[in-house]
Amino acid sequence: MNENLLHVSDKIIENKIFTIRGVKVMLDKDLAALFNVETKRLKEQVKRNIERFPEHFMFELTASENESLRSQIATLKRGQHSKYLPIAFTEHGVLMLSNVLKSESAVEVSIKIIEVFVKLREVVIANHELLIKLQKIEKHVISHSHGLKQHDDEIKIIFELIDELRKDKQQKSTKPKPIGFKIGKK
Repeated sequence: MNENLLHVSDKIIENKIFTIRGVKVMLDKDLAALFNVETKRLKEQVKRNIERFPEHFMFELTASENESLRSQIATLKRGQHSKYLPIAFTEHGVLMLSNVLKSESAVEVSIKIIEVFVKLREVVIANHELLIKLQKIEKHVISHSHGLKQHDDEIKIIFELIDELRKDKQQKSTKPKPIGFKIGKK
């Protein structure tokens, strides 16, 4: 594994993932830094291989999207931004970048980035499932709370269901068995 990749934490990658047009993306300059290439070179490779990047793999930000994003990222200093609009790459675009950049480190970094995208998607799905379960509990309590005694019983049921959800989450959080093909040493 590449030494530079060891210093890139999931948190660093997560902080470089933005939601633009309702899609989680990474910007060309951030990807170039992670892939250890100049942004200009990254864009050149994309242009040379444009047929590999349909619109759901990447898109250019509009001026207003770029300005909005720049105002969110308070660390940008005057004169440190490109005169060109950034390109945003979706998860699929990031994967395709590793193919066109053709370096071992690009492959390793893109794998790590994809793993972070997958982790974020799993968190969103888990939170959505929890929200649905809590809404069901709320509906149940509202429809069945007729008296104080019954209300106390309903609160007890809520805590039992929350404990059950917590146990389910703990069971799901155990590491799954590794999958994939391993090449044996010769």
